[in-house]
Amino acid sequence: MRPAVPAALATAVAACLVATVFALVPGGRSEEGAPAELAVTTTERMVHLKRFDSRAQWRSGKAEGVRYTSGGRMAFSKPIRTGSYAGRRYDVARWTSPWVSPGFSFTELIPSWSARTPGDSWIEVRVRGRSAGGALTSFDVLARWAAGDRHVKRHSVSGQADDGTRVNVDTWRTAGLASYRLEVRVHRRTGSAAVPSLDLATVMTSRLPATAGPTSRPGVASGTLLDVPRYSQMAHAGHYPEWGGGGAAWCSPTSTSMVLGYYRRLPRPAAYAWVRSGHTDPWVDHAARMTYDHGYGGTGNWPFNTAYAAELAGKAFVTRLRNLREAERLVRAGIPPVVSIAFERGELTGAPIGSSDGHLLVIVGFRSDGAVVVNDPAARTRAGVTRVYRRAEFERLWLEASGGLTYVIHDAAHPLPAASGNW
Repeated sequence: MRPAVPAALATAVAACLVATVFALVPGGRSEEGAPAELAVTTTERMVHLKRFDSRAQWRSGKAEGVRYTSGGRMAFSKPIRTGSYAGRRYDVARWTSPWVSPGFSFTELIPSWSARTPGDSWIEVRVRGRSAGGALTSFDVLARWAAGDRHVKRHSVSGQADDGTRVNVDTWRTAGLASYRLEVRVHRRTGSAAVPSLDLATVMTSRLPATAGPTSRPGVASGTLLDVPRYSQMAHAGHYPEWGGGGAAWCSPTSTSMVLGYYRRLPRPAAYAWVRSGHTDPWVDHAARMTYDHGYGGTGNWPFNTAYAAELAGKAFVTRLRNLREAERLVRAGIPPVVSIAFERGELTGAPIGSSDGHLLVIVGFRSDGAVVVNDPAARTRAGVTRVYRRAEFERLWLEASGGLTYVIHDAAHPLPAASGNW
């Protein structure tokens, strides 16, 4: 499981409701032997998101065997080399971003993407960093990903601890770096004519304080309620142990599915026809399978969830919000954010469960007094999914547990509001 810890130690974990058996470390994931030097101190909520989703933006990077389409995609064109993976031969092309500086010394980095991987094709996402003094880190692998699971089992690659950096599931943790380069290696089976491609890559960097600070005032979405469908993760308890076993482990794909249902972008029935008959909301089982990380063994990999959502909704990425007022801007635009919280017994009034080391849910609106209306998938049934949480409690638990970790999923009919540096 991936438990959440205070944002001073960095990021919350998007797994649900299960206790960890390891020590909690900077970065928020359960690991042994974490380097103490990764703990940092800051007083500002510094978050930056870099997007690559147009021909001009892709062209700012280095192309090796890829081409840029008029529709804004970066696509496989010709191999620059071949390599072996899982006993099979693949042609490989590569795209590398320019050096990107967020304007502060970042301690965490999370990439996300929207990609097509037809046939036996897949992508590998890598990153390296540079200090203010010019020292370079090695490239670390953040993910090997394919939309399906027939040929390649998508997975993260935790560890790789060197150069003052460490991969923790989907998050690259550093002692403080000035800039980074993203690299995407695009693979297709040798002899295949498949054209894997990306239409979006984002990189979120952050440096966060230990505490949430004063509660934000109600903002532009006061009195707004979005009509997001209600699904319960608990209705899937015991389903498909090979993909996490449902129930307590499926908060992330259940929340992602609620947002897709809101946009009327759930997968077609043929996609989840493999789900055993009689399963409630079978598209949730399908989402769990399509987001499952075979590396850490769970469905809570943040960019795996947004990559799945992007295939269906159009655009999706992982970022951090600085407070609930930013979440209100999204809700006002008709975009329900999925957020990561954690809480001890008695900390979240009205919750359907007593505590959680890391839990995802959907913000669907705000009352006029600023209270947060959510669809909480931890409810036992659909009828209990919609909850109202006190603003001060919820904001603190979200910011201090995960640093404001958020999935932003939207379709063409719901464009993002004016940019604020983190979307």
